[in-house]
Amino acid sequence: MNSQIWETSDDPVTAYALRVAAGEVPCGRLHRLACERHLRDLDRQGTDEFPYKWRPEASNRALRYASKLTILEGFNPKPLVLYPFQTFDVGCTFGWYNKYGYRRFRSRYKCVARQHGKSMEQGILGTYIAGWGGYRYGQLYTAATKKRQAKIVWNEMAKFINANKSLQKKFEVKDYLSRITALGTNCTIEALSKEAGLDDGFRPVFASLDELHQMRDNSVFKALQNGTRWLDETLISMITTRGFDLESFAYEMDTMAVRILEGTVSKEDMFCDIFCLDEGDDPFDEANWIKANPILATTERGMEQIRSEAAQAQAMGGGELRDFLTKCMNIWVKKTDDTFISPDDLKRARSPRTLEDFRGERCWAGIDLSHGGDLTTIALEFELGDGGAYLWSHSFMPRGRLSEHIDTDLAPYDLWHSQGLITTTGGESDYRIDYKAIVVELDRVISEYELDLQGIGYDNHNADAFLEDLECYGVPLVKVTQSAQSLNDATVDVQLLAKSGKLEMDGANELMAWSFSNAVLVTNSFGEVKIDKKPSKRQRRIDPVDASIDAHFARMVLREADPVDYDAEFAEYMRLMGLA
Repeated sequence: MNSQIWETSDDPVTAYALRVAAGEVPCGRLHRLACERHLRDLDRQGTDEFPYKWRPEASNRALRYASKLTILEGFNPKPLVLYPFQTFDVGCTFGWYNKYGYRRFRSRYKCVARQHGKSMEQGILGTYIAGWGGYRYGQLYTAATKKRQAKIVWNEMAKFINANKSLQKKFEVKDYLSRITALGTNCTIEALSKEAGLDDGFRPVFASLDELHQMRDNSVFKALQNGTRWLDETLISMITTRGFDLESFAYEMDTMAVRILEGTVSKEDMFCDIFCLDEGDDPFDEANWIKANPILATTERGMEQIRSEAAQAQAMGGGELRDFLTKCMNIWVKKTDDTFISPDDLKRARSPRTLEDFRGERCWAGIDLSHGGDLTTIALEFELGDGGAYLWSHSFMPRGRLSEHIDTDLAPYDLWHSQGLITTTGGESDYRIDYKAIVVELDRVISEYELDLQGIGYDNHNADAFLEDLECYGVPLVKVTQSAQSLNDATVDVQLLAKSGKLEMDGANELMAWSFSNAVLVTNSFGEVKIDKKPSKRQRRIDPVDASIDAHFARMVLREADPVDYDAEFAEYMRLMGLA
């Protein structure tokens, strides 16, 4: 690639994204999705739905700064030259702005195989924000579980400064304090670690979290993020190579980043880019290596290094193979095959239809009641002409629990509340759900859209005090026992509707999509299934899914008995499951 093209381009970020989208740059699916996200955002910028604006001049200003830096490490100093994918990542981070004139991205997640300049890139971001971000007396941190790890990115910043006489005049480096001060802005950059007592009380305009896969929980992340809520502009930048622990905070963050790139979760203030093999790729096929190794796989020397590690992994297996797959191919080793609805099927199911499209039509309701202070959901199911189903849901949470669950679940309940997807009940000191609010909302929806309610499926747990209210609707009430034996048929039917493209759901309901992506299948000793949360130390709520299955259960029980061709149904099931 001719670097001069990127140096003279008016907008190298967009130029690169266009080349990736056109298939001119070999890369993996997720990096392509990151570029397509940028291009899609350009088309809708400045609208009511997307109040952000692309400023290539701001992007280029950061890139010009990077081009002036020097790399000291090695036998001889050499000027820093960003690879095109790095130009995209750095430039995109600094080029998008919100309607208030501040940077759009408040968090950043980048995941790539080792030896691809992740820490160096963090050094660019941190020194640029400290010296030229415009914020005065700001706090910047490099953080990790251990102080030694936290110092890696801090040292990258110090090396950039020590290599450039102009930067030496603008920064003061005190290695013994692990502190860098930007003299023009009085911003400070410090190295912090959990082992040294990292706690709340920070207000970072920038924070670097290095090797996220080594963090078993989100305590470091939350200690820094909690201080950013009232800052107009901030950047929590996370870098990692994938690891082995599917119970880790890194896996949770990685999963959310994938969903953002795939479009099943919307988080407009988070930048994501992931370089990894695609599902089904042969990790020993050299043609695939560039997907996870956008630098090493472009040089013969780098390819020789990967070949050596691949041969060792094949010969030894075990830990060597696992290390090769994670560190060189950037894939999570453990795979789960218990997903309820695949990301592709979930994305396809998200529909532009709204309740207005079903005005006056028949529906079945499902109600999942929480245990006191958790999420409670009502769902409605409408029948589609092709034998399919459309799902709609609305959730409830005690107001006193909202902030608590934002932290424990790593979920934007406050945003979903502002979007009208969640109704909060009671006051700031109320921690139990007000079930009357559920009836009020159900009444409103039925009345406003003139719906013909056919029946209600309800979770019999915690429902005793609620049944009298449900009886007022004058429709059959169907008790849904929460066991695999009871739920198997309804659960499998919803899964098959999704596989066949006959399931639709409210595409604007991010909470509903999030909950479906959290659901996995569990099986009893008889082979019967129901849904459950993905195993995790963090709450992965699935209440909208539970309510939806309760509604589908009621529809299956109450709909008129039609003659059933069981042989045809079984054949269709086998086809969709890939068994025929």
